[in-house]
Amino acid sequence: MRKLLYLVPFLLLSFACKFENKEERLKPKIVATTSILADGIRNIVGDKAEVVALMPAGVDPHLYKASVRDLDLLQEADLVIYHGLFLEGKMTEIFEKLAFSQNLINVSEEIPQDLLLRSGPEAHSVDPHIWFDVSLWSKALAHASEELIIWKPDWKTSITTNTESYLSELAALHQDNLAKVAELRKANQSLITAHDAFSYFGKAYNLEVLGLQGLSTLSEPGLRDLTGLVSFIVERNIHAVFAEQTISPKAIEAVVAGCANQNHEIKLAGPLYTDSLGAADSSAGTYIGMVKTNVQVIFESLTK
Repeated sequence: MRKLLYLVPFLLLSFACKFENKEERLKPKIVATTSILADGIRNIVGDKAEVVALMPAGVDPHLYKASVRDLDLLQEADLVIYHGLFLEGKMTEIFEKLAFSQNLINVSEEIPQDLLLRSGPEAHSVDPHIWFDVSLWSKALAHASEELIIWKPDWKTSITTNTESYLSELAALHQDNLAKVAELRKANQSLITAHDAFSYFGKAYNLEVLGLQGLSTLSEPGLRDLTGLVSFIVERNIHAVFAEQTISPKAIEAVVAGCANQNHEIKLAGPLYTDSLGAADSSAGTYIGMVKTNVQVIFESLTK
């Protein structure tokens, strides 16, 4: 009991320090769940706020489990922005609880249902990888921009200017993708990856896409999946398959070995960036850089 009496003032003091630090910040702190999302929000808010990615570059959000430090960061933030569509699968309940005490923005909540891809009728079967369709990701960030203005009305002029500029860059990126992928179609190539993350890319740019695993990296490919994919690759004379940055290449390497057993040599290319940006100082350290890097690797690997 005596230990508890000594502990109570300490806890109150700790809470007071956190609260005081939050109030004394020179800029509000925004926590975005993924590195991809954090980059988009930085482009919108500019120097108005400090934007922190909860998940470091290279982390798979499908498998991510929040630590005590992460929970503290979410609680101490002035605003939390998350992707939604069950991308941060293990954190869904955390966001539901945070909604009672924290400012939250779900960037995907206004995406029209008919633009979302599904693998089944369940809520969690929605494909969350909307950033692979640059035009769809633009819609998500436009919604985030609107919500940020509601949160900070005095930032309206700055946010509007930044958003218009960034969305213009994304529109140009979208057009570049259309031109590049058109050349891949002429070569009768398909995009084959470790997990089914590129469906929006395939739909947006009219390219056939196959993934060895399902929407989530929690799923495991079976022998039938492997055998069927190998047969498809050999029949279509596909030049390359692609590893991914946040996933072990073991399963996709088995595809390469299976093709070799059928006397079809195929290149294991990549890794492609899927659920995370690359290192900050790399060519894939921003969303635009990540998309350009992926498309260039895909194009060069499938046309040679």
